[in-house]
Amino acid sequence: MAGLDTNVLVRWLVDDDAGQSRRIAEMLESAARRDETLFVPLTVMLELEWVLRSRYAFAKPDILLALNALLETRELEFQTEPAVERALHAYRQGTADFADCLHAAACWVEGKAPMLTLDAKAAKLADAKLLAA
Repeated sequence: MAGLDTNVLVRWLVDDDAGQSRRIAEMLESAARRDETLFVPLTVMLELEWVLRSRYAFAKPDILLALNALLETRELEFQTEPAVERALHAYRQGTADFADCLHAAACWVEGKAPMLTLDAKAAKLADAKLLAA
């Protein structure tokens, strides 16, 4: 199993370079034929959301659609997938940014919730708590 960098997933999702998109599709097809998966680190998910939002101006619904589509891709295996799923659910339901949702979900998965924060929006997450003064 190999791991994927953020730029591979960006190219695949935005499909703005035909040559690179073709190479990625071939890689995924090859993995499927061999019944292998490609690893997506948690940090790649953080960077991917940021790139889609800041560089490609994806709106929140489009980000959710893209990230959920990745989770449904059987050729991809995610680091701490329960944290990614929980973060996407929290991001969909609330006002906290995706990074805070993922940080809090990762704390929850590790049994270290709540995540203490000074961010009022993040503190509204089920797995977070505002650090009292």
